[in-house]
Amino acid sequence: MNFLPSTAVSLLVLTASLAGCDRAASPPSAPASSAPVAATSASAASPAASTPDPAQAWLGRWNGPEGTYLQLEAAAGGSYEVRIKDLDAERTFQGTGRDGEVHFVRDGKQESIKATNGDATGMKWLAGKTTCLTVHPGEGYCRD
Repeated sequence: MNFLPSTAVSLLVLTASLAGCDRAASPPSAPASSAPVAATSASAASPAASTPDPAQAWLGRWNGPEGTYLQLEAAAGGSYEVRIKDLDAERTFQGTGRDGEVHFVRDGKQESIKATNGDATGMKWLAGKTTCLTVHPGEGYCRD
């Protein structure tokens, strides 16, 4: 008798899945170009809802030379907390993800963090590394 209720549940799940597939099959009559437009406008309307945010893969600590580092953490509202430790002190900035980069303001200047390799950081200590973030040439951090 225990077999019967689980079979009923399985049939219910299968029916619901097929019903969803049937509805998804209707829209393809629209031109293929309309799908990317909808995705673009949805991501522009709500950045937190956009699925492929490259900065999500950047969360955590990135090491630079001589004990420097960049720590990137997710914050409320789809923003980021950017902590940068240079040779003098650790400082924290609020960042926002946009165009595949994290943008923040430091000392009144707009800065952006982008994915690069060690050679693109312009720093001999990071040359040859493959997974790095660069703020500008001469300021970079890599995953060891």
